Amino acid sequence: MMVKTEQIQVKTRGHGEVIDITDAVKQAIRRAKLTVGTATLFHVGSTAGLTTVEYEPGLVRHDLAAAFERIAPRQAVYQHEQTWHDDNGHAHVRASLLGASLAVPFVDGAPTLGTWQQIVLIDFDTRNRSRTIVCQLIGE
Repeated sequence: MMVKTEQIQVKTRGHGEVIDITDAVKQAIRRAKLTVGTATLFHVGSTAGLTTVEYEPGLVRHDLAAAFERIAPRQAVYQHEQTWHDDNGHAHVRASLLGASLAVPFVDGAPTLGTWQQIVLIDFDTRNRSRTIVCQLIGE
């Protein structure tokens, strides 16, 4: 059993931007020279999250944004904003609901994703950010 840890760096624009990081995860697995195991991904921060989706324009540009707007509206009143005098209370709520981590098994050196399934970071913040995702690979 071997453990390898890498960081995946992503530049984002915020506002619900969905970024496909599948290739970065695949590359990390290749560099680690592991064939079977688990990739644990963790976003360092509290206004973005990780999940898997079918990365297609209707879903990533419209449907996800509309769903999150219904769940945690941008214009709602958030105590976070009143406490810190900022504008991203909705981003914290959305990221908390989505989650900061994701575990993806890999077999034969590749993530076990469905045909149309990709690993994505969704940035809910209200400005450009540099995001860090810790990719910890455990396997052999």
